[in-house]
Amino acid sequence: MRDLYEVMFRRRDVRAEFTGEPVDDETLGRVLAAAHSAPSVGMSQPWDFLLIRDRSTRQAFFDHVQQERAVFAAELTGEEAERFERIKIDGVLESSLSVVVTYDDSRAGPAVLGRHAIADAGLYSVCLAIQNLWLAATAENLGVGWVSFYREPFLADLLGIPDGVRPVAWLCLGPVTDLQEVPDLERHGWRRRAPLANFLHDEKW
Repeated sequence: MRDLYEVMFRRRDVRAEFTGEPVDDETLGRVLAAAHSAPSVGMSQPWDFLLIRDRSTRQAFFDHVQQERAVFAAELTGEEAERFERIKIDGVLESSLSVVVTYDDSRAGPAVLGRHAIADAGLYSVCLAIQNLWLAATAENLGVGWVSFYREPFLADLLGIPDGVRPVAWLCLGPVTDLQEVPDLERHGWRRRAPLANFLHDEKW
């Protein structure tokens, strides 16, 4: 039990610590199996996992990410702009490979048990698979970095993702030199984790 909690609290969103060394097939298989074992609404399993190793594909995505970084940076001023300038937002080129996780809302449809009243329940299921992948990777001493500076149509076109299938996450994956004690955004003064007590409500809001 203690090991599970240790993995949860040791997990980090990795940017700068990737070594670029390969991930062996057995380890990658275990990590992906953990992701695939996640619960899903109506047992729909609405995810797919695209393994991206090709350098040219990663370079094209990296270039797009840098463009989106510039778009966001243009909205910032003063100290906030200075802080953001110091923050590395991806490990696309440094990591061993990337895993793109998608959501297919037609999977197991049209009548998906448990989704009729909450349309996003399938998307939540994909997020559970991502969390499983992240924790399994951490347990294997691998790092994961979720890149969110991209436009979905660009990524769908880059990877040939079919219409109606949504890319949810580009995850950089691979061995790391270490996992930071303090999350990057806290270390750079962008945000700090607030106490749990700030978010607890009894019975009603």
